[in-house]
Amino acid sequence: MIKMLSLAAALMLTAPVLAHDAATQPAPVGLGQTFRVNQLRFTPIELIEDSRCPMNARCIWAGTVRVKARIRDGSKMLVQELELGKPFLIRGRSLTLSDVTPPRVAGGPQRKPRYRFAFTFDQPLR
Repeated sequence: MIKMLSLAAALMLTAPVLAHDAATQPAPVGLGQTFRVNQLRFTPIELIEDSRCPMNARCIWAGTVRVKARIRDGSKMLVQELELGKPFLIRGRSLTLSDVTPPRVAGGPQRKPRYRFAFTFDQPLR
C-alpha cells in the first residue's frame, strides 16, 4: 500500500512537467489541421516527399519527409518547407518536424496513409 501511495505521489509531482512539455510538443496533426504555440499557428498543408525506408525493409538510406506548412504570426503569414529532423528558426526558437506516422510499409495494398505530423518547439535560448 505504501509503495502504491509513493508511486501516486511521484506521478502527481511529475504532472506539471508533463503539462509543460505538452506546450512545446503539441499533439500530432494531420494535413490541414492547425496547432498553436503562443501567437504562432502552424498548419501542414502539403506532403512534398516521403522517402522513408519502409519498416519491413532494409535500406542503405533512412530517407526523409518534407512537408509544406503555413505559419501565421499575428497578421503575417509565410509558407515554409519543413524536413524531418531539421530545425526551422522562428522568433529565436526552433520548430522541428520530429515524427511522421504511419510508418511506410513495403508490399501489400497501397492505400493513401492518413499522415500525422509531430513537431517540437524548443524554448528560446537565454
